[in-house]
Amino acid sequence: METTTKRQELLKAINQRLEQAYEDTLEDILELLDIRRAEDQEDIKAFEEAENEPTLTWEQYKQELES
Repeated sequence: METTTKRQELLKAINQRLEQAYEDTLEDILELLDIRRAEDQEDIKAFEEAENEPTLTWEQYKQELES
């Protein structure tokens, strides 16, 4: 419940600021969100690959994430 309330408060504050932002700022925000989504999808894919690759050591996995 507390997480939902905090999220709603954050979204409300963000929305208020977005309404006042310049168009190029909004475009920058969209680009950053797209980058974050792509990074999250890459992380999920890496976890799935590691889960399906039992011979991969923890050190090898960390090196994969860093590259």
